[in-house]
Amino acid sequence: MRSIAPAWRGYTAALWALAYGALALAWALGLPGYPWGTGDPSPNRAMSSLGWTTPGFGWWIAAFCLLTAVMALALTRGGSRRAPLFLAWPIAAILVLVVPDSRLMMGVAYTPLMLVLPVFGWDLGGKTLADAWPWPVLNQLLPLLGGLLLASAALAYDRRRTLLRWFTPGRGRVAVYVSIAVSLIYCVTRWAWALGIPLGVTSEFLAASPQALWLVGAYLATFGALGGVLTLGLIQRWGEIFPRWIPFLRGRRVPPMLAVIPASFVSIIVVVAGLAYIRMAGTGVFPMELWGTWLPECFWPIWGAALGAATVSYHLRRRDAEKDAFVSLR
Repeated sequence: MRSIAPAWRGYTAALWALAYGALALAWALGLPGYPWGTGDPSPNRAMSSLGWTTPGFGWWIAAFCLLTAVMALALTRGGSRRAPLFLAWPIAAILVLVVPDSRLMMGVAYTPLMLVLPVFGWDLGGKTLADAWPWPVLNQLLPLLGGLLLASAALAYDRRRTLLRWFTPGRGRVAVYVSIAVSLIYCVTRWAWALGIPLGVTSEFLAASPQALWLVGAYLATFGALGGVLTLGLIQRWGEIFPRWIPFLRGRRVPPMLAVIPASFVSIIVVVAGLAYIRMAGTGVFPMELWGTWLPECFWPIWGAALGAATVSYHLRRRDAEKDAFVSLR
């Protein structure tokens, strides 16, 4: 009997594709709000893989969405056929890793800062939360959602779980250490600038920028380092049982999704941001004497991929442990 779960996921992904395809058609026909290229007012739109497009590109987006819907519906069918997977995975990767850009990560990183600073009467040069999440950035969440839905349908369709066999506990542990090490490459440069050390930049460049800018950079570095500490929870006992110093929760089981969902999201946006910097570096717009402003970010895809691998390994380990516990109780 065919499982209901794979079919449900496939239908959901197809529904998303048809809805977003209809929106793309509306943009092509003149509806305002096209979020890329000439429709994106941000000066950072060059970091987007679609930064060169016009609203007329909506026709191609609609065609891509139609192909996505066809693939999603193919994943609702039972059987052992592998053909739908060979196209579903590349489509999901494009939606998740290629269409979004680094502004998605910037929005996530700056949101806590923008929520906290007003409490102390500070501001970021008049910048608000709306500036961190304009429509072109919010829109990036939609292709990301579609790609995740399609990937979920593909995982459910792949009954042999060939992809998941690679994520062993041993590899997950290595992935955690790689993730932390790569993240620190970025953190060290930003901490150095906050201390007045021109690591990867010239002294003139450091002196020409306001100190507040480097303090914000130090905040972002500390934010990333804190994420690295939390990454350790994917291989430590406190990632499974709340430690004693947490009131009301000490000794209780950590819900796996409490770690899996945020870690998965962060791994995606880190890879996306890193790919954006690599695209920009390939155009030669970054000066070599200021390598500290862009080279550490080019390593972010390694950071994000390692974090993603560690997260999958953690999820599979927790799932298997819960299955074993359930079997022992029967």
